[in-house]
Amino acid sequence: MPSNAAVAVSAPPAGAPKPEKPELTLIHPPPPKPRKREWSPRVWEGMDVFAWLRMLRANGYAVGPRYWYIAGIVGASSVMNLGLRWMLNARFGSQVRETELKGPPIFVIGHWRTGTTLLHELLIRDPRFGFPDMQDCFNPNHALLTNRFFKRHMRWMLPEKRPMDNMLFGWERPQEDEFALALMGLPSTYTDFAFPQRPPMHPGALDLSGLTPSELKNWKRVFLRFLKEVTVRTGKQLVLKSPPHTARVPVLMEMFPDARFVHIVRDPRVVFPSTVNLWKSMARLHGLQNPEWPGLEDKVFREFRVIYDRLEEARPLFKPGRFHELRYEELVQDPLGELARVYAALELDGFDAARPKVNEYLRQNSNYETNKYELKPEQKARVEAEWGDVIRRYGYA
Repeated sequence: MPSNAAVAVSAPPAGAPKPEKPELTLIHPPPPKPRKREWSPRVWEGMDVFAWLRMLRANGYAVGPRYWYIAGIVGASSVMNLGLRWMLNARFGSQVRETELKGPPIFVIGHWRTGTTLLHELLIRDPRFGFPDMQDCFNPNHALLTNRFFKRHMRWMLPEKRPMDNMLFGWERPQEDEFALALMGLPSTYTDFAFPQRPPMHPGALDLSGLTPSELKNWKRVFLRFLKEVTVRTGKQLVLKSPPHTARVPVLMEMFPDARFVHIVRDPRVVFPSTVNLWKSMARLHGLQNPEWPGLEDKVFREFRVIYDRLEEARPLFKPGRFHELRYEELVQDPLGELARVYAALELDGFDAARPKVNEYLRQNSNYETNKYELKPEQKARVEAEWGDVIRRYGYA
């Protein structure tokens, strides 16, 4: 393909009139704008020493020379995190064990870059709901113990916005619980971007199919413990958002029989380049090797299939009033209407009480602009060939 032309994929921003579907047009892309580089800690600094050593050993200790100093910082942090975990257990252990969840969780599911963050942000405007925040997920070994300290004194540690898009960052902002699980040493596809030159550390972690019975039992135990700690902090029913959970519905329903699920989809031709950019951004900012990542596109194609195939297999398990689907394009076009439909479909009351908070969030974010990515013709052809059934299933043909 000539270097001066590309297929641009875009989606409408939230809070303003939008076209019914994102458009694919042939354009001459403008020169890339230089982006101000913001310092931020590596996510692995939230691990304890045992999880850190296991990740190093599984990847052959293949830390690139230019990242040795980062490995030293992570190593020192991991020892401190272990000590803080012991202190947390001494202070809050019995309270966490005795805590019951405040109702079944509500899971926001969907592939990466489909609008799960936006939907999560809208749902948690309802003051009845709690959620794991950045402190819970990036410091899971001591979040309860150090919550006030980090939110009051450590704001400088985080960039203002997320590295892969324009969403705001902050210790009190909602975050994916998958980060917490990975940092606590559970198998996760998120460890892939730590060593992007290496094969996946946990090939079957996305849908949990690669876990042994004892590993799966431990995964459930640690996940439930994490949710109890978040419940101790919030005292509310939890709304959770993590794309990997889309492939884990049977396990989640076994753990939480009355859980509710809301699934958001987006045009796969938009999702593909955005997801590739996501993983490149994470490898660049949090990797411990040069972020070249051979086989990245194959990873994106493979994991897309795992997510949507597992979700289709689980579809007969959903009870009435416990599952709802919506499209990102409709959500940004009519956020209040779509959110009202989510409440009705999941048999949640109280939307009228939450409406003013939702309106305020939409007003504050009315100028938000989504990123735009290039989709080469050969990529577009492969997306439509390998993901054609999903494209047709959700009306994007």
